[in-house]
Amino acid sequence: MKTAIIFDCEFLCLEGSQRRFWCAAHDPDPVIAQIGAVRLGLEDDFPLLGTHKAYIRPIDRFGREYALDPFFTKLTGITEENIETEGVALGEALADIDRFSGGARFWSWGKDELNMIAISCYVAGIQSSIPATRFDNAVKLLIAAGMPIEDLARTPSNKLADYYGVEHPPLQGHDALDDALSVTYALQHLMKTGKLRPDVFDRL
Repeated sequence: MKTAIIFDCEFLCLEGSQRRFWCAAHDPDPVIAQIGAVRLGLEDDFPLLGTHKAYIRPIDRFGREYALDPFFTKLTGITEENIETEGVALGEALADIDRFSGGARFWSWGKDELNMIAISCYVAGIQSSIPATRFDNAVKLLIAAGMPIEDLARTPSNKLADYYGVEHPPLQGHDALDDALSVTYALQHLMKTGKLRPDVFDRL
């Protein structure tokens, strides 16, 4: 079965980091601390074929592990205990999600790969094991399905399933897997209702 990988990642921040573009003297580098991904079938009834979630030990450019800011923990639910007990090195996390993908293309709501790959690998001083050509922007899929541009601009990934009125289990916003599931539920709904053709995943 043809598949697509819908993924999301959570990256370090302090309160106000986004509007400062992470440029304040006290802002951490926006390296990732969590990856979530869903394997979505692109045939038959477009099933969810599996999920993947990983915590990454976020390190600075000198190899020191970042402490999580309380704002980040409140926003994402990610704790120091999660990182300590479940966290893996970035290179291992990338290899794991690549294996999970089975070679399928990765889609995120925006360009999360820039934090997951470009920034995080640069800061860690490692070479990415997944090339940029494997990633694309799921916003293109919603445009193809007819979602108005003005709605795209104001709908975050964690609200996308609700935007389409899709019934789903409770999801926690700013949890990487739950945000990926929100996007996945929306895409699944659009394919089931005929508003999004599965071959669009190959044509964009």
